[in-house]
Amino acid sequence: MGKIFIKLVILYFTIIPAYSAIKGSIDYKIPIDYTKLNQTELEACANDFYTTAIISKNLDENMTSALILYTILTNKSPSNISYALKLGKLYDVIGKDRYAKGNYYHAMGLEPKNPEPYKYLGDYFYDREQYKKALKFYNTAYDKGFSNNYETLYKMGDIYQKFGDTQNSLKFLEAANEINFNEELTKKINTIKNNNSFNKEYYK
Repeated sequence: MGKIFIKLVILYFTIIPAYSAIKGSIDYKIPIDYTKLNQTELEACANDFYTTAIISKNLDENMTSALILYTILTNKSPSNISYALKLGKLYDVIGKDRYAKGNYYHAMGLEPKNPEPYKYLGDYFYDREQYKKALKFYNTAYDKGFSNNYETLYKMGDIYQKFGDTQNSLKFLEAANEINFNEELTKKINTIKNNNSFNKEYYK
């Protein structure tokens, strides 16, 4: 099964009016025998489209192809958490919130102890500035194994800073900086420390 066939599959689904990956339908009725498709090639091709689609964030050929292929893969392997998360992320970046969350929660149900779905949900709410909900999921991701995940630590620290909780903000930002030291984060940490010192002095 070559890439040409995969492209034909994508084209086939693109021109079928009933097929609606973009509209957000999750339970597809695709008239094809998935067992005859080479899953390794499908996954490799899907990943290529996914990488480009996530960077561009445009509803273009790459996004459409990624949605179609991950829908096929999800139908072939409904218990694969990676497929569910990637399909959720694709819907996330094109603003199909209901279907993004649906796939994230589905992934959570597949592997409740896996921190990754909680982190994705944290990102979902963080990007929409719903910081209390984001922090709830980041805390769960942290507790379930992402205590050394840079992005989780950074965003937790950033949220606590927004909430005015200097102690927790510094705790998580400094932990993030230990994992991936960079000047910009160091500057942010120092600014928080300086502001905290000024406030303590001012309110004595």
